[in-house]
Amino acid sequence: MPSLTRAEATARAATVTVTGYRIDLDLTGTGDTFRSRTVVSFDAEPGASTFLELEPVELLSATLNGAAVDASALADERLTLEGLAAGNELVVEGVMRYSRSGEGLHRFVDPADGRVYLYAQMFLDGARRIFPCFDQPDLKAPFTLTVTAPADWIVAANGELDGEPVDGVWRFRTTKPLSTYFASLIAGPYHACTDEHDGIPLAIYARQALAEQLDEQSAEIFTITKQCLDRYHEIFDVRYAFGHYGQAFVPEFNFGAMENPGIVVFRDEYIFRSAVTDGEREQRAMVIAHEMAHQWFGDLVTMAWWDDLWLNESFAEYLGSRITAEATEFADAWTTFAMQRKAWGIRADQRPSTHPVAPDDVSDTALALLNFDGISYAKGAAVLRQLVAYVGDKAFLAGLNEHFAAHAYANATLADLLEAISRSSGRDLTAWAGLWLRSAQVNTVRAEVERAEDGTYAQVTLVQTAPDDYPTLRPHKLFAGLYDHGADGVVTLRKRVEAELDPERDGGRTVLPELAGEPVADLLLVNDGDLTYAKIRLDEASADAVPRILPLLDDSLARAVLWSSTLDSVTDGERPVAELVTLVLAALPVEREVVVVEDVLRTTRALVDRYPAPETRPAALELLAQACDRLVAAAEPGSSRQLAGVRGLVGATTDTARLRGWLDGEAVPQGVAIDDDLRWLILYRLVVLGAAGADAVEAQYEADRSAFGEQWAARCRAALPDADAKARAWDYLINDPDASNRLLEATAQGFWQPEQLAVVSPYAERYFTDVPQMLARRGGMSGERVAVIAYPSVVVAPETRRLAAELMASPDISSIMHRVVTDGDDDVRRALLARG
Repeated sequence: MPSLTRAEATARAATVTVTGYRIDLDLTGTGDTFRSRTVVSFDAEPGASTFLELEPVELLSATLNGAAVDASALADERLTLEGLAAGNELVVEGVMRYSRSGEGLHRFVDPADGRVYLYAQMFLDGARRIFPCFDQPDLKAPFTLTVTAPADWIVAANGELDGEPVDGVWRFRTTKPLSTYFASLIAGPYHACTDEHDGIPLAIYARQALAEQLDEQSAEIFTITKQCLDRYHEIFDVRYAFGHYGQAFVPEFNFGAMENPGIVVFRDEYIFRSAVTDGEREQRAMVIAHEMAHQWFGDLVTMAWWDDLWLNESFAEYLGSRITAEATEFADAWTTFAMQRKAWGIRADQRPSTHPVAPDDVSDTALALLNFDGISYAKGAAVLRQLVAYVGDKAFLAGLNEHFAAHAYANATLADLLEAISRSSGRDLTAWAGLWLRSAQVNTVRAEVERAEDGTYAQVTLVQTAPDDYPTLRPHKLFAGLYDHGADGVVTLRKRVEAELDPERDGGRTVLPELAGEPVADLLLVNDGDLTYAKIRLDEASADAVPRILPLLDDSLARAVLWSSTLDSVTDGERPVAELVTLVLAALPVEREVVVVEDVLRTTRALVDRYPAPETRPAALELLAQACDRLVAAAEPGSSRQLAGVRGLVGATTDTARLRGWLDGEAVPQGVAIDDDLRWLILYRLVVLGAAGADAVEAQYEADRSAFGEQWAARCRAALPDADAKARAWDYLINDPDASNRLLEATAQGFWQPEQLAVVSPYAERYFTDVPQMLARRGGMSGERVAVIAYPSVVVAPETRRLAAELMASPDISSIMHRVVTDGDDDVRRALLARG
């Protein structure tokens, strides 16, 4: 299918006004297809022509204003219509195919009990796989849905149910105007929990295999949902606008979640079946808050085209953290944002593939898919936090409410939003937006310190720099904090000063006069409070003091800023991995915030896998294992910190006897339960180390024949360190176009192991020949994710870079493949530099 171009979308929107979709789906058949009948009503310029997106297995019939449309009008998944009237009615009947890619109408057979579950995922351009449509965000229309399903199924959709189902027929009320990519439904023998809050019906759905867990966790999910609804209603003048609020946790979902009005869809890993940390519970709460923010940013007011994706994702990301911190028990959500989300944005922003938060142009939908990254989400959210500091929260919220009032149930652009906030704040944001939203890459802010002989600061200067290729300096509003060791051994804040970095005024060098004469602190923390988006570098004395300061610092957000600066310095090759591992050994066992523990371990492990030379990696990994061992010993039994430490230890240790003992219940730390997922994690590590084989994997899968067990088994099979297992895994990745998206991801996750370079290195060359073919067959979000995960980033060698360069020079490479290889090659480049 050719990607829809912006020029085509603009021309079509000038020709067509869609007034409604009436969709009738019959899901009672057997096999891999279903029937779809759709009536599309639209106005048009008389005599004009247009096209709709449609991808049937078989087109049964199509009529336009009562006249048959010839079958030849359907080509390249576009149905062309000629001779339009002022008012038009298109009726299309077709046989459509279920999906295994997480796009279109996805069909899943649960290995736990054989039950069938369906869910629709229309994003980004998947609606054509279910019904004919004008698939672009600025052609909104009401939807009226009827679904015929087996008698024992539950069906839920965007619209509210219009009476009880009769003979398996579910009728739903007409929705408010929606963009096509928001249309959705779930169907199957789902288990449901229901509630009501502030006049809004609430429901949560999950598979029957997760019914017990859903019943146990529904109270927490409902509580988070209600708290977030209340807070959004406090800050927004427009109430939630789409009637009921359903949340469906579905299998094999590509995203974390999708904000479909009335039926928000989540991946069902968020219904926990094993012990989880408080960090994972917080993550679920933040996703709930994020998707709820979309009900205003995205659903109520929708971007006109994909270049304004940030109007959806940056705002949802910002509000997801803000509302979680303000309304729920997870008051330290900004610490999580600093450690995880903003770091994701900074990594993406430094790649060769970087782009502005709000790019000037996105020429087609294929390019739009590439911008669903850390820039559009996390950098944009951090920039919004800076915007709030710049204009003030009251003016910011007033501008948002004006924006909603002006564009409800319609579409809007960056210019529309900036005009609203400019009016509410009295500040012209044109220049600010040009620097922050229209310019790519990230600044670095470092402290330069001059000391007086009496032990005070003679002068403190904040120096802002930018990469040579992206020389933009930006205004930053931030804080600098002075931290000292107290008499009780605790490090506390002595003084915090506000700084406004104005490159037009200061030329990139901003003196902090308030600190002159202050006694030199044990730590001068730049960007204390994490208010701005920048890479932070400490002065030399403060950097040297971090190993002593970090374990004694009370403020979790200040610790997150220090950890993030350290991890980023190592990622950039400014500091060695050995120094990071030493810091982890000293500071992580006493870290109190579990999200900090989890993210430090995750990032450090990724660096240890690639940055040290193969002969020095085992020593670094052993120090990481020791840090985890100390954390497990220091943590309260049964705590989140203990569980995070156990997981880190399992992933880093080479003590196979100890791991086998844990599987047998021997010497397991008090408070640790070897539940299904932890058992799989231990077995996975044993497989990687060659201490468990295929028989052990199959035995564990027989004991845990669930959807999650199936994915773990696929990951373990791919991790087996022998040539035959790798060949089977690679063949599955490349040559099975009907394989489940989630099983392909699990296989790719297990394939590349730094402990197995001898057996996996030959596949580096095959990646660059085979994966483009796989992506051409599979495409979409699923294909892109597999291509990213399967990249040979552990084969850190100049030859890997040479192969990447050859592929990127090919005139036939797709935009998605080019982006994947560009980013993967940058990781290998950094690792080679670190080794050098």
